[in-house]
Amino acid sequence: MSQRLLVCTDLDRTLIPNGSQSESDEARDRFKQLCDSQGVVLAYVSGRDQNLVMKAIADYALPQPDYVVGDVGTTLYHVTGADDWNHQLDWEENISRDWNGKSHADLKSLFSNIQGLRLQENEKQNRFKLSYYVSLDQDHQRILGMMVQALEPEAVNASLIWSIDETAGMGLLDVLPERATKYHAIDFLRQSLGYSLTETLFSGDSGNDMEVLISPIPAVLVANAQSDVRDEAQRLAQDKGTGDSLYMAKGGFMTMNGNYSAGILEGAAYYYPILMDRLFKE
Repeated sequence: MSQRLLVCTDLDRTLIPNGSQSESDEARDRFKQLCDSQGVVLAYVSGRDQNLVMKAIADYALPQPDYVVGDVGTTLYHVTGADDWNHQLDWEENISRDWNGKSHADLKSLFSNIQGLRLQENEKQNRFKLSYYVSLDQDHQRILGMMVQALEPEAVNASLIWSIDETAGMGLLDVLPERATKYHAIDFLRQSLGYSLTETLFSGDSGNDMEVLISPIPAVLVANAQSDVRDEAQRLAQDKGTGDSLYMAKGGFMTMNGNYSAGILEGAAYYYPILMDRLFKE
């Protein structure tokens, strides 16, 4: 294949089949075939930290990535070997200005009186990622509003990322520098590597992928995504005028069901049919 492609994908319940829906046989093997092809660069984009990404690669026999955006966009690694992960410090420098000199501890102090927030474990925190659990019976919109009010006087530019861990039945809330999102990290990476929008593909499944799903970056929402995520993504993309950059996997490509890696491949076939035809006819 001659066409270049930067494949950026979320892990849990997108590439990794750890949701309640079934995975098509051979889907991951076919995804690996795509990623092993000449001209394809693979980046994992995940809320997981380095150790948990490594564990996922081993547990699910995933292709070795070339890059990893971890910790919900706050870390970027160039991966040149299974144990050779090179921290990209230029990304940290890029995002550091958003917190206006405030530290992780400073922001934690700002939110200390907001009821309903419970700090996640130390290993799930880092310099630019302050993470909380929020029970699903809490009004998370109220909590988000209180956090925004606490940040405004400090001139801190932060992103508040809400998502749900379906397996644990728990809400997750990450406080990040404004630019430390999956979207900004992918855009930083693709520009650094010299890839155009038409040479890039993102795949995701949940609310914390929304900013990329409704961006100008060609994206696919896998078929196992929750119906409310699908509805919101379609609505927001239509409002932003980016509907042409969002594909909803529905199944049928190579007789697969569109869930997980089958959905990624279906999206790749939608945006890059010539590339995919060449690959799977060779």
